[in-house]
Amino acid sequence: LERGPNEEASSQLTSMAELRRDIEEAYMLVEHGQLPGAVELLGRAIEKCPWDPSLHETRAECYIQMGEYYKAISDIRPTTSLRSDNRPAFYKMSDLYYKLGEAEESLIQIRECLKLDPDDKQCQPHYKKVKKLVKQLNAAQEAKVAGQYDECLNKAKQFMKTEPNVEFYQLKGQSYLCHCYGKGGNLQDALMHCNRLLSREPENVEALIDRAEVYLASEKWDEAINDFQKATNTDEHNRRAQDGLNRAQKLLKQSKKRDYYKILGVKRTARKKEILKAYRKLAAKWHPDKYEGDNKPMAEKKFIDIAAAKEVLTDKEKRQKFDNGEDPLDPEQQQQGGGGPFWHEGFNPFGGGGFKFKFNFN
Repeated sequence: LERGPNEEASSQLTSMAELRRDIEEAYMLVEHGQLPGAVELLGRAIEKCPWDPSLHETRAECYIQMGEYYKAISDIRPTTSLRSDNRPAFYKMSDLYYKLGEAEESLIQIRECLKLDPDDKQCQPHYKKVKKLVKQLNAAQEAKVAGQYDECLNKAKQFMKTEPNVEFYQLKGQSYLCHCYGKGGNLQDALMHCNRLLSREPENVEALIDRAEVYLASEKWDEAINDFQKATNTDEHNRRAQDGLNRAQKLLKQSKKRDYYKILGVKRTARKKEILKAYRKLAAKWHPDKYEGDNKPMAEKKFIDIAAAKEVLTDKEKRQKFDNGEDPLDPEQQQQGGGGPFWHEGFNPFGGGGFKFKFNFN
């Protein structure tokens, strides 16, 4: 400009003056808690000065206070290159990922800090905590997939204890407790944890399906159908929800007919040993050859139902069919499915000719 008029130089001087005003005003807005306005001004400044780490750091702090953690991370990340040995930046990114529930990514970032200084007083304890949590999370997931439900419950409780203050991990723990208590047959505790989770996340599809499964095991058909329907409405492509809805509807229809569990007086979660015990007790009472009452036809009908229940519930394949809403001893259903002919009550424990059947408790 001293040599003479220069439009480019004049334009840059004007731009610099505007930039200074934007930065000063942005910091003033930050002090007064007017964060959206500060973010807007800092954005304009960063477009002109992308290599100034302090601008990124200030905007990142605004985003953190606004709860926009991913945007904060996007601002912190370039400062790891713009400042040498920027361990605080790696720690902050790790902490934010941790709060977002991305424990694996949190572990990656905190390891970057320790590469710069293995004994960093801030990063070292955080690393130990995140590493422990990741191990427990992975163990819970592996146990869940493997069907090791007691181990699943144990690991879920462990990581909930490791991190009691971050909501994500508490809700994650509730999801494991909801699923694994249900699969393990503890329906009361399963329902309690499913309800806790769904009170915070009412559209959590997996939790809706897990609670529906608990309702099915408790023979609450309408409640199960309602949850499966909600899950299907939320995620229409979820196969587990669709299959569950179909099964629940079949079980509701089936409940109005013959229920083998009720006939033997056992829960749907009963093991084979319990089923056989119930069968032996009832068979001893109602077998027509041993029945001492006057109503032999009624005793015969009772025993037919008892024997049919034992036939289905002690056979793994038949029981699975029944649990899916299909009666394997129903001639109409079997003919529709290509099965063979059955006696009109499903099957005949007495054989083809009267009461020559030898009573057997096995």
